[in-house]
Amino acid sequence: MKKRALITGITGQDGAYLAKFLLEQDYEVSGLCRRTSLSNEDRLLYLAVVDHVRLLDGDILDESSVMTALRAVEPHEVYNSAGL
Repeated sequence: MKKRALITGITGQDGAYLAKFLLEQDYEVSGLCRRTSLSNEDRLLYLAVVDHVRLLDGDILDESSVMTALRAVEPHEVYNSAGL
């Protein structure tokens, strides 16, 4: 069984590189990212991992969106790389 990881701020520099690393370690990777009017997946595209991660809309300042993501992913590990 693969380990599952949830990364907040997955579209930022640290989150994207962490996603790439975890995918190389055979993890299932999901990421919580804020919905914006512009696409913010450039780093994930650059690292060629955008098609291998599950992106979830949410905001770490909104408890219900965090809880929804945790229920959806049921992660073994959670990494917070989101800025406040």
